[in-house]
Amino acid sequence: MRLLLVDDEPLARQRLAALVGELGGHEIAGEAGNGREAVELAESLGVDVVLLDVAMPVMDGLEAAQHLAGLASPPALVFCTAFDQHALAAFEAAAVDYLVKPVRPERLAQALERARRQRAAQQLPAMPPTGPERRRSHLSARLRGSLRLIPVDDIHYLQAEEKYVVVHHARGEDLIEESLKSLELEFGERFIRIHRNCLVASDEFAELRRGTDGQVHAVLRHGGEPLEVSRRCLPMLRDRLKHL
Repeated sequence: MRLLLVDDEPLARQRLAALVGELGGHEIAGEAGNGREAVELAESLGVDVVLLDVAMPVMDGLEAAQHLAGLASPPALVFCTAFDQHALAAFEAAAVDYLVKPVRPERLAQALERARRQRAAQQLPAMPPTGPERRRSHLSARLRGSLRLIPVDDIHYLQAEEKYVVVHHARGEDLIEESLKSLELEFGERFIRIHRNCLVASDEFAELRRGTDGQVHAVLRHGGEPLEVSRRCLPMLRDRLKHL
């Protein structure tokens, strides 16, 4: 099987690579130092199994597992971590096994065999739901068959458009297949609803401007056309802005 090793510690990746080499029968297709790199490499390299640490910078292993499960051909996941308190969350993220460092060769062999059986049976679970108790650091958008990860901190506003949500961010625009309501529940501390079809990042507001017709528009720091604020959302918006 083709493996991807993911750990922010180079020495940990080296040790894992040595163990895989001793077992034989597998190819190390690549290595990554954080969850974001893991998601990007897993798709481009077409790996069968990801050996994944939990605590990492940029994007941790548990969030990476959510994005990996959304790939067209999701790899099997084996968590390798120094802490055992994440085991339940790992299995909820559809991991086939959870190994505590230092990883023993016999446990790694068992985990890879479970991964092989899962791949052979093509019984790959769907991505588990993400609730407000665990907010993602990135959103996933599919672009011509590939996956694009958008940092939540780079998003200016989210606008519903038919069955999609348009994500307006620092690098442009992308479509995602999530509801505006679910995004509001998950990221309500960061985004403020200004209309039934629009959420704006709280740090994006430059001013609220009332036109001659009485309609209020939100002027954003990163330019673009001012966005309409509904009368229903205006009182709550003003209250939120007072406390920023």
